[in-house]
Amino acid sequence: MRILILCTGNSCRSQMAEGFLKSFDPNLEVFSAGTKPSGQVHPKAVQVMNEIGIDISAGQPRDVGEFVSQSFDYVITVCDNAKDTCPVFIGNVGEQLHIGFEDPAEAKGPEEEILAVFRRVRDAIKQDFYKFYQEKREQNQ
Repeated sequence: MRILILCTGNSCRSQMAEGFLKSFDPNLEVFSAGTKPSGQVHPKAVQVMNEIGIDISAGQPRDVGEFVSQSFDYVITVCDNAKDTCPVFIGNVGEQLHIGFEDPAEAKGPEEEILAVFRRVRDAIKQDFYKFYQEKREQNQ
């Protein structure tokens, strides 16, 4: 199964979702990209994923333009902005889905409160993407 996960900056939510899917099944081909990629993966996203044993520190935000001519079984947007600005894929795309989450990078306040938002979003991504993975695995068997 080939999966592309899209977000705006490709620094938090899409990187975490990619990390989770790869941890669920190393045979999946999972990529993530952004409509306006950031310069780096958000350090707090790396931190909260490390807390649960998933290392996304080697990830690099990539531009969705790199992928528009490729084929994917699923293209999944994880933020409303990426959903609204998602380019037309000229490659074969089986299904486009939206599984949205709030942007933890917009969290304000003391460090612990910000980390709590990152952890909450991380846990929601894990839950929703595991459900997605289970459903699609069953359909493709």
